Amino acid sequence: MKQTLFIALKGMAMGMAEVVPGVSGGTIAFITGIYERLINSIKSFGPQAISAVREEGLKGLWEAIDGNFLVALVGGMVVGIVVGVFGITHLLEHYPILLWAFFFGLIIASALYIGRQVSSWEIGELVALIVGAVFAYYITVAVPAQGNEALWFIFISGAIAISALLLPGISGSFILLLMGMYTFIVPTVKDALTTFNTDSLIILGVFAAGCAVGLITFSRILSWTFEHYKNPTLALLTGFMIGSLNKIWPWRIPQQWLVEEEEGKYILQENSYELYQTAVQKGEGIKLLVENNVSPSNFTGITGDTNYMLGAIATAVLGFALVFVLERLGKN
Repeated sequence: MKQTLFIALKGMAMGMAEVVPGVSGGTIAFITGIYERLINSIKSFGPQAISAVREEGLKGLWEAIDGNFLVALVGGMVVGIVVGVFGITHLLEHYPILLWAFFFGLIIASALYIGRQVSSWEIGELVALIVGAVFAYYITVAVPAQGNEALWFIFISGAIAISALLLPGISGSFILLLMGMYTFIVPTVKDALTTFNTDSLIILGVFAAGCAVGLITFSRILSWTFEHYKNPTLALLTGFMIGSLNKIWPWRIPQQWLVEEEEGKYILQENSYELYQTAVQKGEGIKLLVENNVSPSNFTGITGDTNYMLGAIATAVLGFALVFVLERLGKN
């Protein structure tokens, strides 16, 4: 029971992380010591599961897919996603600098932690590290596309975004943001959970189906790379995390965003923090596209708001320390 509870808590942390653009549930899985077990469990769905049913029935199937582990983890993730949608979105709205600083410290420590798992650093590992960092950095500076609310695109969005769940440093939520789907999917999930609106439930179902297909497919790829090229794979994942730090810098100024004038009709606005603040205060529908990283002093100069410098340092240190606390708990 104690083991099940710990797995559920790890799943809850993964679910909460996936709600925030820039933070990966795969990072949480890795630093809590369940990453490879998760990949192998997901990979087992397919021919391996069918053979287990034929040979040993449902009991064999349950053991083949590591059923107890999956149920505890997924149950925790569902709770974490619900908490994240309602709780973390509130923190992002009212205390964004402190929350991003916490995650910044968490990602730095996680990159160090994963890098330490590489048994030997040679040319191949260094190349993988650089490739991962460059790729992740490119994703953070890419301009988000316009979303598409067609069901086929929602399915594809789910398949791609859930694949990022298994990549430390690349957030499924941020992938949705790049595809222009974050500001559509998250409110729809919230609506489906609160009002049980039929249209929202259909969208949620299609998105979940895409997630299932993407998860099973990508887990097989990762499982194979871990089995045959473990060190380069770990180095690549470390690079992903280093490159993603650009996206979660705590002090950012909106550069481009869309404002909803009429239902479903948006206009582009840019390079005016006053316009952005006015739109926020009026409660207008906003889709943020591009942000610029600035220094804490420039942030205060541009926005007139406090930069929470001491608080940001404290929460970053807390996030950094949490990784090694989790590592110690995992060893014990």
